[in-house]
Amino acid sequence: MGFALSSITLNSQAFTSGGPIPARHTGEGEDLSPALSWDQVPDGTQAFAIICHDPDAPLVKQGSYGFVHWVLYNLPGNLRHLEEATTEGTSGSNDFGKSGYGGPMPPEGHGTHHYYFWILALDRPLDLPAGLSMAELLSQTEPYLLGINRLVGTYQRG
Repeated sequence: MGFALSSITLNSQAFTSGGPIPARHTGEGEDLSPALSWDQVPDGTQAFAIICHDPDAPLVKQGSYGFVHWVLYNLPGNLRHLEEATTEGTSGSNDFGKSGYGGPMPPEGHGTHHYYFWILALDRPLDLPAGLSMAELLSQTEPYLLGINRLVGTYQRG
């Protein structure tokens, strides 16, 4: 299928599509991952992965751009939501150089950034090791992708 958008929908109780991400989910707040839920899952889905990426960040490295805030995978196919500050799944590495979620915190004076929360539906569980980067995860999951979609939130430092 490749990385074309599908019918799967991703939502959050914390913010609406295109709306501001509350401070509690940012580096200026409690830095908690937001609660997420999804439906209209493709038939045959056996696993999910989540990525949060800020394409507005002024960073280019090793052929990629923006800033990766969250890489989460090995989520079971029967799962339909993540609680705030989830401990579900396996954490990859973010561009803060850490594992797990690192909330929005654009450079001061840089204006509003857009944060793309991506969900990937996979046709099999992959049991991937902890610590994968976004690029490594995408490389590992692309052959098994059934559907992908995103929820976009915004944040500007106060």
